Amino acid sequence: MDNASEVLRLARARPPTLGTGRLICVDGPAGSGKTTLADEVASLSGAPVIHMDDLFEGWDGLPRISEQLSTLLPPLAEGRPGSYRRWDWPGHAWAETVVVPPAPLLVLEGVGSGALEHEALITVLAWVEVPYDLRMARGLARGGVEVAEHWRQWAVDEQELFARERTRERADVVLDGRVGSLGG
Repeated sequence: MDNASEVLRLARARPPTLGTGRLICVDGPAGSGKTTLADEVASLSGAPVIHMDDLFEGWDGLPRISEQLSTLLPPLAEGRPGSYRRWDWPGHAWAETVVVPPAPLLVLEGVGSGALEHEALITVLAWVEVPYDLRMARGLARGGVEVAEHWRQWAVDEQELFARERTRERADVVLDGRVGSLGG
């Protein structure tokens, strides 16, 4: 069974945690293969995917991510639409408010998606990892060398977050982003 199928099977085997729906959080360091896994889960299930990159207030937004998750997840847990402000990376400013209706399954993908503050709402926490050098190479291939310093600082910030929240330790599954369908 491939990684996406296994994560989806695990989520479907558990009771709803997000109101009447289920929440799969795909967390791990930047450049590890989280988006690939989330897209594969969505392809198999039809679930919407929310990318944490849309919730961060730029490169410095990681410490304030719980504010955004607080307007998204608790309302969904109550059966009401949640929302978040989308960050416009090229414009360096907040853009529109995105409303997210309750769904049978929601995939939240990105660094910090498995926030300890909202642990009770998470059905499955998947952790994806690859070595640092590969993550950096993937990041620079995506963003260009002009973002190298941002990526290095982000790597420090995310490690502090992961250590504080014990994200990897709390994960239901730990996946190697170099293996199988996540590679690349």
